[in-house]
Amino acid sequence: MALAKVARMASPHVDVEQLERFLLRRGVGSLTADRHRCVDCDRTPLVGERIHVYEQAKGIVCELCRQLRRGAPLQSEIVRHSELGHTVRLTARAA
Repeated sequence: MALAKVARMASPHVDVEQLERFLLRRGVGSLTADRHRCVDCDRTPLVGERIHVYEQAKGIVCELCRQLRRGAPLQSEIVRHSELGHTVRLTARAA
């Protein structure tokens, strides 16, 4: 029985599954590392959502958590899509 376990673990199918899991975890980890998160709820704000910067906070505050703070934010801005500025724009042709 122990010999069958060793033979099963060494199969190429298992190696491929382990490689797939490794690549998936690494990809998800790199995606989440580059994201900004709310300092209160740890949520990633959505595209089009307004985020706020407060003097006391060490990061951004999402629109949902803004109501928990009394003072006015130092700065507010809208979350943009990552492709902002990389799109093709139509221009009028001169006649």
